[in-house]
Amino acid sequence: MSFEDKGKAKEYWDENIKLVLTLLSVWAFVSFGCGILFVPFLNEITFMGFKLGFWFAQQGAMYVFLILIAVYVKKANTLDKKYGVDE
Repeated sequence: MSFEDKGKAKEYWDENIKLVLTLLSVWAFVSFGCGILFVPFLNEITFMGFKLGFWFAQQGAMYVFLILIAVYVKKANTLDKKYGVDE
């Protein structure tokens, strides 16, 4: 990966870090919030026969993590194309 000037490189990494921090915030909310903090509230709702708080702690968080990976790949590829550093 090569940038023509340092200004473009800084813009690229600023956007990349913003994307990573956004996705990490979702990850933290789902794993810590839905899996630990909000379990009593979420357990009042059933999903596929299970209490929703239990489901998030056991399986739902893993599905969200996989979706976050797919979102990062798509957004990172778009960002690469925007700055002309795609493969």
